[in-house]
Amino acid sequence: MPVPYFRRLSAASFEPTAHVGGAWNPDEQHIAPVLGLLAHLVEQDHAARRADAPLALARASYDILGVIPMSAFDVALRVVRPGRTIELVEATVTHAGRAAVTMRAWMLQRSDTGAIAGSPLPEMPAIDVLPTWSPGDIWAGGAVRSIDVRRDFVEPGRSRVWLRPRVPLLDDEPVSARARLLGAVDFANGIATRIDPRQALYPNVDLTASMFREPEGEWLALDTSVSFGPDGVGVTESVLGDLAGPLGTSSQTLTIRPR
Repeated sequence: MPVPYFRRLSAASFEPTAHVGGAWNPDEQHIAPVLGLLAHLVEQDHAARRADAPLALARASYDILGVIPMSAFDVALRVVRPGRTIELVEATVTHAGRAAVTMRAWMLQRSDTGAIAGSPLPEMPAIDVLPTWSPGDIWAGGAVRSIDVRRDFVEPGRSRVWLRPRVPLLDDEPVSARARLLGAVDFANGIATRIDPRQALYPNVDLTASMFREPEGEWLALDTSVSFGPDGVGVTESVLGDLAGPLGTSSQTLTIRPR
């Protein structure tokens, strides 16, 4: 079996592997796999509490409070707003007693809306028509080297990408399609580069993703646009999809710091 992103040390403690090394600094964890881990733990806890009628993870909103070194960390969960049809759950990553990432997840009731389902969001080109691209040619760290990428570089700050992780989130634990997707969405900020990262730092301080259906298959589609403002703030926005078409959107707020 391939080495996973994380190894579970206890019910609430985890250790990153080399696949989590960050793009801005390989000695810090890339936030993408961490976000997927939090989604998995929220869903796992929810399923244990609501085995009779589990709700769907519809929106995940993350705030990145600081960097996480490449060492063990803890995760705590709490239900903020319990409910039979709507629930709000919070997850917090702490390292050495310091909060590093918080997640708030809206869990919504499932119902049959197939007769009215649809979306005007744009479709992606087929995977096999896009050229293979290696993000490791631009970015450092093990995380960007753990994914397969096919990219249509439309213009600076705009790319259409298919990507899939080659490694599992954890050893011997099934992970939902939603958690797997949320573990890859943060790569969007690095695949639609507006400028070379040697010219400026532009990490994101948050990420919010909303999904209106269950993802299908191994490949995630990202139709991504990156915008920089004149006073040090930027936004990365993506349409999320899979082989069946669009399935949601994501947004990241950037702090831009010329080198």
